[in-house]
Amino acid sequence: MSDGQANPRTRDPDRSREAILDAAESLFADRGYEGTSLQEIGRLAGVSRGTPGYFFGSKEGLYGAVLARAFAAELDLVAGARARATESGGPEAELAAAIGSFVDFLAARPTFVRLVEREALAGGARFRAAPAHAATMAAGLATTADILARGPFRPVDPAQLLLDVLALCWFPIAHATTFARGLGLDPEGADFVETRKRHVVELVLRGVRNG
Repeated sequence: MSDGQANPRTRDPDRSREAILDAAESLFADRGYEGTSLQEIGRLAGVSRGTPGYFFGSKEGLYGAVLARAFAAELDLVAGARARATESGGPEAELAAAIGSFVDFLAARPTFVRLVEREALAGGARFRAAPAHAATMAAGLATTADILARGPFRPVDPAQLLLDVLALCWFPIAHATTFARGLGLDPEGADFVETRKRHVVELVLRGVRNG
C-alpha cells in the first residue's frame, strides 16, 4: 500500500493504538488468548499486520495492555464516583457510589466481562500474572478497608466484602442471557442496570451497618 493509500489510522498513532486495543479486547473475548493472532487483530483494527507488534511488542504485551486499559477505566470510574459522593455524603454514600459505578463499568464493557469469563474457564493464570490485575485488586481492597474503617459499620473482613460485591455485581451482567432471562428478567431493559444497582447497594448496606 502506497503512502497515498495508507489508512488514516496509520498516520495517527493514538487512534491506531486505541483501534488495536479495541480489536484485541473483542477478539480475546470471543476467541480467547490462544485463538487470537496479532494478524487478525491488525485486520479488525484496520491497520497493517505488523502494526500491533510495533505498538505492543508481542501478543502477550498487547494482552497486558488490554487488561491495563480496562482496569484503569474501572478505577477511574469508581474513584470519580466516590469523590463526588464524598462531597455530599459520608462513607455509606461512598460505598453506594463505588458499587453503582462498578455495575456501570461492567454493563458498558461486555467484551471485558466475556474476556474475564474465558480466563476463568482457562484457569486464570495469565490473568493473575498481569500487573494491572494485582494493582486493581490491591486498590479495591484498600478502598473497601478505608470506607469500612470510617463508617458506622460492624466489623467486616474487607476482602470478604469486596468478594461479595464483585459477585453481586458481576454475575448478573456476565450471565444476563442465561440466568437473568431464566428468572424472567430483561437484561436489555432500560431499567435493568439501575434496578440491579439499587438492589445490591441496599443489600450490602443492610449487611454492614452496625445495628
